[in-house]
Amino acid sequence: MNTVKFLIPDYVQKVARMLLKEGYQCYLVGGALRDVVLGIQPDDYDLATDAKPDQMLDIFPKSVSTGMRFGMVSAIVPDEKGENFEVQVTTFRSEEGYVDGRWPTKVTFINDIDRDLGRRDFTFNAMALDLSSAQLDGKNEEKEWEIYDPFGGLQDLGLKVVRAVGTPIERFKEDGLRAYKACRMASQLDFDIETDTFEAIRNALPVAAQISMERVRDEFMKMLIHSSKPSIGIELMRKTGLLELFLPELLEGLGVEQKVFHADDVYTHSLKTCDLAPDRIKLAALFHDIGKPRKDMKNGHFYGHDSEGASMTEIIMTRMKFSKSETKRVVNLVKNHMFFFPYYQEGMNEEEMRKLDEKEWSDSAVRRFIARVGEENLEDLFALRIADASANPLTAFKPDEISELQKRISEVRSKDMALKVTDLKVNGNDLKEIGITEGREIGRVLNALLELVIEDPMANTKETLLVRAKEI
Repeated sequence: MNTVKFLIPDYVQKVARMLLKEGYQCYLVGGALRDVVLGIQPDDYDLATDAKPDQMLDIFPKSVSTGMRFGMVSAIVPDEKGENFEVQVTTFRSEEGYVDGRWPTKVTFINDIDRDLGRRDFTFNAMALDLSSAQLDGKNEEKEWEIYDPFGGLQDLGLKVVRAVGTPIERFKEDGLRAYKACRMASQLDFDIETDTFEAIRNALPVAAQISMERVRDEFMKMLIHSSKPSIGIELMRKTGLLELFLPELLEGLGVEQKVFHADDVYTHSLKTCDLAPDRIKLAALFHDIGKPRKDMKNGHFYGHDSEGASMTEIIMTRMKFSKSETKRVVNLVKNHMFFFPYYQEGMNEEEMRKLDEKEWSDSAVRRFIARVGEENLEDLFALRIADASANPLTAFKPDEISELQKRISEVRSKDMALKVTDLKVNGNDLKEIGITEGREIGRVLNALLELVIEDPMANTKETLLVRAKEI
């Protein structure tokens, strides 16, 4: 007997009891059941029933139809403490005639849990737990539950494989997003993709190519954020051919050697950096060297790859429909990741000390660096630099560079300084009063004044800036 011991929250039990009271079936299905078997605390719970959507709307006083055509209703119920929770309840259904690589033209509501599970994507997502048991007493305590597993999901969880339900090629031709999801799930769970399922993904690429870029982006970002090693999923996407569909620029780094201070080709190093980076900068870590193949000097040098990479990153993220603010943030990190801060190191000889003096950052150089990167992005940039270096065993980088730069920044920050136009002691209205009225010209003058103040913070007075504005 396939059983699992876990706690079903009282608010989920409450939804089930309401359905059962009206004579309907009710099963716990989907990712929550998979997570429980894996020992992971579920984030949410999905139920399946033979009740139709309009019947569910009558049963649940507080409910929202989230997809009547597909039988989806969100029941809003309070827990024992009175806090409201949302439980998605879906009518058993079958689907036919898929178009645009995703949407069925015919959806039929049915009374059969087996047929409903048979339309799902992967075996470990096609398990169910019958909630008609008398154990639904509303108590928040663990109980033993029997799992209904017609497609061998439990066995595949034990084998650590992602396997499509039924005939794999049919599943991927029905919904092209499933191909991306297979790679994401394998990466997230550190599983392999079963051989026939893997081949079906490769053979269904034309369907995967029809998926909207927004949905591909969302699946890709879930993989980056929720995987301990995103490189697993990225490599699966490369080997299946999916990566070529939405991120071909990343493939340009395959086999591009880095003969100076690097152990791996550009592609491999990018994946390793992404694995080591904090979640908030994983995308920047993946793209930080993406410009190198187009700036390859064939001698181990890639001059200008940071600027090239920034341009490419903007194109990629625009194509993938990222927000403008997120695109700007990631582009900024890629563009500035090549900074080098010279600092004193114990044991330096006289020649090294002389070169250090020549390259030492002045206060204005530090201010320009902060202004260029943005104060809010400094910590992310430092984290990117550390991940970049940590991914390369041959690096000459030492973490002290970051700590010494942070000290230097703190010194300069302690002084009165302007780092952006809004920090200036004059604004657009002040410039209008001295006769500068054209909007573009006002912007140009303000930026010129900012450059002046970065170089000489003492110039940031209204009187001085208005004099200089007239001269400009």
